[in-house]
Amino acid sequence: MRKIKIKIQLEADRSLPGYQTKDAAGCDLINIGETIKLYPLDRAVINTGVHIQLPEGYEAQVRGRSGLNRDYGIVVPTGTIDADYRGEIRVVVYNLSREPYIIEEGERIAQLVICPVVQADWQQV
Repeated sequence: MRKIKIKIQLEADRSLPGYQTKDAAGCDLINIGETIKLYPLDRAVINTGVHIQLPEGYEAQVRGRSGLNRDYGIVVPTGTIDADYRGEIRVVVYNLSREPYIIEEGERIAQLVICPVVQADWQQV
């Protein structure tokens, strides 16, 4: 397991992002902002309060939660966080269903997956 530096802007009772099982690939990102009513075909940007410092040679991927997509039509496009990014991780969500969806404060909205990066040394042929 690799140590990753993290800063969380939050209330004192908020814990670090967690993995739901021992074999989970992603840790949960939660909505720390206000409750949001997301109408059909609408989008929102969710504040997570999480800032990370990835080591060189790594990236983080923001991914949707399959249950939100399957059950409610709530989609999170994959986003890449480069090793040199230090801002807050924010999550873009879309409601592709026909019904409004309420994103509550404290709700798990996405997952964060840490991955090694390989950069190509391009050789034109």
